[in-house]
Amino acid sequence: MIHRASCHCGRIVLEVDGDIGAVISCNCSICQRRGHLLWFVPRSSARLLTPEDDLSTYTFNKHVIKHHFCPSCGCAPFGEGVDPAGNAVAAINVRCIEDIDLASLKIHPHDGRSK
Repeated sequence: MIHRASCHCGRIVLEVDGDIGAVISCNCSICQRRGHLLWFVPRSSARLLTPEDDLSTYTFNKHVIKHHFCPSCGCAPFGEGVDPAGNAVAAINVRCIEDIDLASLKIHPHDGRSK
């Protein structure tokens, strides 16, 4: 299934191939503040439909995750990094997916604060 995600103003748009299983609610300093619910997919499953130059990027701590956000509205639809095996992944903020039923998602807590 193809899902379409975007920032609030529509400047950043991407498509993601896959079925949303469980998502992660992380308590790290950025995810907790932003309220992200993250769905991790292979990076090749996410296609940015808008120019990459339209993204703003924030990194912190170990600088291994690129947190992408819109410079206009501030919304953060996705990030990029690598999984423990070294594979490129995209972390999709499912709250930015169009027509998502958040109540239907299985949410797993993740203790990112202690890591």
